[in-house]
Amino acid sequence: MTGRNDAAMARAKWPCVGPLACHIDGFAGLLAGEGYAPRTVHEKYGFLADLSSWLEARQTALDTLNEGQLNQFHATRRSRGRARRGDAPTALQLLGYLRDLGCIPTVPQEVDRTPLSDLTGDYERFLSSERGLAPATLINYLPFVRRFLIERFGSNALRLGELRPIDIHRFIHRLAKTMSRRRAQLLVTALRSFLRFLRQRGAITTDLAAAVPGVANWRLSHLPRSLAPDHVERLLASCDRSTPTGQRDYAILLLLARLGLRGGEVIAMTLDDLDWESGEIVVRGKGQRLARLPLPGDVGAALVDYLRYSRPSCSTRRVFVRMFAPWRGFASPVAICSVVRRALKRAGLDPEFKGAHLLRHSLATNLLRRGASLEEIGQLLRHSQTTTTQIYAKVDIASLRGIALPWPGGAI
Repeated sequence: MTGRNDAAMARAKWPCVGPLACHIDGFAGLLAGEGYAPRTVHEKYGFLADLSSWLEARQTALDTLNEGQLNQFHATRRSRGRARRGDAPTALQLLGYLRDLGCIPTVPQEVDRTPLSDLTGDYERFLSSERGLAPATLINYLPFVRRFLIERFGSNALRLGELRPIDIHRFIHRLAKTMSRRRAQLLVTALRSFLRFLRQRGAITTDLAAAVPGVANWRLSHLPRSLAPDHVERLLASCDRSTPTGQRDYAILLLLARLGLRGGEVIAMTLDDLDWESGEIVVRGKGQRLARLPLPGDVGAALVDYLRYSRPSCSTRRVFVRMFAPWRGFASPVAICSVVRRALKRAGLDPEFKGAHLLRHSLATNLLRRGASLEEIGQLLRHSQTTTTQIYAKVDIASLRGIALPWPGGAI
């Protein structure tokens, strides 16, 4: 059912008068295009009709509609016993729709001009423009920096020249106890970067970055977690490919299992990254690096089935989208980890590690056991440093036996 038909049916049930009447069909079409069911479109239409009548009764012009007036309308709906759970999201969708059309003004963005905001804003621009770091790095660094400054200075002036090594040590010691080792390493890296920035700008004269303590990190201290080849196939077979969600998840899992993609690389994939003529796929990797990989036959076939029969028809260019309204790309790599976890549960597998990287590790481990070199594995996984691939040498038992020293005293 199209958005126009949905609106026609809803109009017969809820006649709409007032300033929103001319926008009903367009809004209903937007909702239908984002995958909302006809029943949901009808319910949202009823909300709009009620809102339009309320605006008409108050003689309120459409171009004055804003969040404050919507809050008043919500209160009126509640007092009349007509409030529904989806009213608030519908109101926000409507405001966005009308602002995109230029019917109502956009909300002026509040500018935080506090010294803390100015300093962190300068640091953010330094990381982005001068260092060329990815947005994800900024998202990781800035919260640590803000928290450090707030805990050290509170609401007082930012007297950066008063910073001492003890301030840094106390902050790291207190915060590191509440997080994983990897997160703690990110914390100290962010602080070192910020303190170097302050010294470079002349805000401090002492090299406080050198006073930031390290977090113990014994490289190659653990074995890469992986699944045996038959378990990988069991995982893939657990997808119900007769359903749209099953076809989507099967294609995702094949990309992880056959090409060793990271979760973030899967969600970032767009329709333009699929080069069907050359049988290649463009991968948007870490550090904004692009790589072209050959598309294996089974992966290509799974993508074709998903794109042809299961992917919702929507405006986003992302390859993989949600199966429920609103249709859009996944918000974060966590969604890919959830696909892996659900597949593991269906397959009756319970490894210690259940994230998207499990299949990346499994691919590398199984290729090594079949005779691939570490250099070849590093190229497939697109490691920028050869030392990153060395962890897989620990699972090459046959080669390790050849260099193992004899046990003192002979065999037991």
